[in-house]
Amino acid sequence: MSKSPFIDEIPPRSWLGDVHLAAVFLTRLPLPDAGMGDLARSMRAFPLIGLGLGLGGGAIAWAAGSVLPPLAAALLCVLSLVLATGALHEDGLADLADGLGARGDRDKRLEVMRDSRTGAFGVLALIFSVGLRTAALAAIPLGWSQCAALVAACSLSRALIPAAMQVMGPARGDGLGAGAGCPDATIAATAAGLGLLACLAGLGLSGTLGALIAALAAGGAVVWTARRALGGYTGDVLGAVQQATEIGILLAAAGMLS
Repeated sequence: MSKSPFIDEIPPRSWLGDVHLAAVFLTRLPLPDAGMGDLARSMRAFPLIGLGLGLGGGAIAWAAGSVLPPLAAALLCVLSLVLATGALHEDGLADLADGLGARGDRDKRLEVMRDSRTGAFGVLALIFSVGLRTAALAAIPLGWSQCAALVAACSLSRALIPAAMQVMGPARGDGLGAGAGCPDATIAATAAGLGLLACLAGLGLSGTLGALIAALAAGGAVVWTARRALGGYTGDVLGAVQQATEIGILLAAAGMLS
């Protein structure tokens, strides 16, 4: 495990501290300052933050769906998740799409990904991300089914971020991806286990198998592409992994629950 530059001010192995730091990093909720902790270690709590986001999004979808058409309610749910996370993962997806769409070598792609401006490929990636998630949610029956699908998608998609870091190295020596440090195999396994438990609670065994297959296929495609085009991961690549796996899980849930 590479050393994180963050100074550890959270009690060692504190789950509460890790949940707090993960929530501050993954969301824009008005939380107390977490201080500077070990971000790599806190990744074991990523699926727990996803669980909370899924429950919140499910509640909004349920309330909106009682007075609005399914498509409008689903779009409001996706909007609530984007606002809650500050479009953290969507930003990564757009930057990766722009980088992959750029002409040139690896260094040119990484340079484009650093650019704060969003190009045509990034805009299209965001359109398809929001559109596919909204369409999938609208196809799932209102109520517990939608909530279960959101819990599974939000939790497992974030649980697989540490796993993706296990099979890739950092594409560059600086930036958020490298600065966070790489979680060890125990952290990755813990996060994956918690994500699978959230799926089992919401979708059952058969639904979890379908969601896992979809997540691995979608996330694996991003990992394979990033390794070939960039030589490893950046913070943007990890955001794109989350987006791809969330889309895959919601589409799988829509197919099983609609």
